Amino acid sequence: MVSRWTLEMPSLSSNLDDTSWYYLLEEWALNPSGINMKMFLIPPVVCLVAGVLIIPTILFVIFSRFSIRQETRYMLLGNALLSDLIYLLFYTLSAALNAAHVHLPKEACVLLLFLLAVAYCGGLFTAAAIVLDTYIAILFPLRYVAILPPSRTRKIIVLLWMCSGAFPGIFFLVLSSTHSFVPCVLEMCSVPVILILTLNGTDAVKLCFWLSNTVIFLCLCLIFCCYALLYFKTKKSGIWESICSRASVTFLMHNTVLFFYFFPLLALFIESFLCINVVIRLQTGIWVSLTVCNVVMILPKVLFPFLYGLRYREISASLKTIVRRKHLHLVSPAPSPS
Repeated sequence: MVSRWTLEMPSLSSNLDDTSWYYLLEEWALNPSGINMKMFLIPPVVCLVAGVLIIPTILFVIFSRFSIRQETRYMLLGNALLSDLIYLLFYTLSAALNAAHVHLPKEACVLLLFLLAVAYCGGLFTAAAIVLDTYIAILFPLRYVAILPPSRTRKIIVLLWMCSGAFPGIFFLVLSSTHSFVPCVLEMCSVPVILILTLNGTDAVKLCFWLSNTVIFLCLCLIFCCYALLYFKTKKSGIWESICSRASVTFLMHNTVLFFYFFPLLALFIESFLCINVVIRLQTGIWVSLTVCNVVMILPKVLFPFLYGLRYREISASLKTIVRRKHLHLVSPAPSPS
């Protein structure tokens, strides 16, 4: 086994072949600092608890009210929340298994990573669809119902899930068909380690990886362009005059969520390039990846229901009604015995 001293020496790691890379990653996976790994488990668990408390409640409000679930914006919101909840569940499971040093079989690991990719793409694609829906609703109000009726919205949601499954599915097929060396570190199912492993793989895997991320960046660029067009086209209407106006606050909240979608990808790209080119140590690169994946990347998943869902008046009013009824039920006096 390669020593940890080699892992921390960039001068010696600069000429490592692929097999040495795998062994270095395996050693790091088998001998990380237990306290640090448990600390990285705290953010996913906290976000999962917050998500489990609020997301199912909003989904219940959306699907239990006929008038709400027939609107395009609420159907897309429910789909985005469902994707985020799935991602939080599976990523927290992955982080817990890594912290407990539980090794999964290769098939289970691949399935877990695939479900994570599907959930992440589903949330990102639905976020882009929500922005397009807002763009059409504001710029084409008279034709909005004809452009996006409920039946067409359901087909769009099905298409989003198909794209979310096909998009990472192609990548995983290329990854499985081109990797002849199967390291033990794959059983750890660590997303940061898998990312570094992918960027140090074959040319076909690297090409597929960069094409995938190009599509993600195009989605983010589409979102930012739609928001920019909305701003410039509604600038003369006066809704942006006050910084505390509903339009300004909503615009700021939406861009905050988009920043947390965009920044982790940019940080992972920079860190991966520096690590592959031996500008930073491999161990440092993995710690950076852990911070990005376990903290920054899951924040929009738990911010989304608070910044998007609770901003809708119908949903917030329904939630207040549910809380009020529950409170009245708890404080109502018991019937006196006859």
